[in-house]
Amino acid sequence: MKFSQSLYKSVEDIWESYYKHPFVDGIGQGTLDVDKFKFYMIQDYIYLIDYAKIYALGIVKADTEEVMKGFATMVNGILNGEMSIHRSYMRRLGITQEEIRDTKASLANISYTNYMLSVSQRGTLADLTVSLLSCMWSYLEIGRQLSKIPGAVDHEFYGEWIRGYISEDYIKLTNWVIDLVDDLAKDLPKGELEKLEEIFVNTSKYEYMFWDMAYNKEM
Repeated sequence: MKFSQSLYKSVEDIWESYYKHPFVDGIGQGTLDVDKFKFYMIQDYIYLIDYAKIYALGIVKADTEEVMKGFATMVNGILNGEMSIHRSYMRRLGITQEEIRDTKASLANISYTNYMLSVSQRGTLADLTVSLLSCMWSYLEIGRQLSKIPGAVDHEFYGEWIRGYISEDYIKLTNWVIDLVDDLAKDLPKGELEKLEEIFVNTSKYEYMFWDMAYNKEM
């Protein structure tokens, strides 16, 4: 079994709870209050700025040119790929850059990004990569689950969001992170693998907290 597969098993129940969360399910059913989605979009945009910084730190920590290029591609993918979905919705929702600049990150948002930044700055490249994986991978799985709901991918408002997270480009970027985790985990002692699993479980719990924060519009 690949290490990424064992990581998935360690959080399977947590990830299953995402699909049932009223925010995520509301996107799939097309019933989510648009105002909640707007709140989420602004908070997630703020989150992605720090998320991209962690990938940039990966360039610094990488010990091969190939991995450096991979992390550079990921930074570009977030800033000009994933965030383009957000910018599209920002236009549709009338969200301005000034509004984002003037909005503070929620407590859940700050706690999550600070945890990843701490793990990444203090730990190894493997710690850093695993801290990024839950967000990247779980969104792909959420997109796949929601795409099974009849009419979800074609919904006039939420369909674009779902399609973005099951696109070929997003799948390719996610698989790069998964493959890197498996490569970095090779030959690591049991204690190090357990630490990586703990990071993955913690970030998965933070993901649920983020959905909760967005649904309840909690600052």
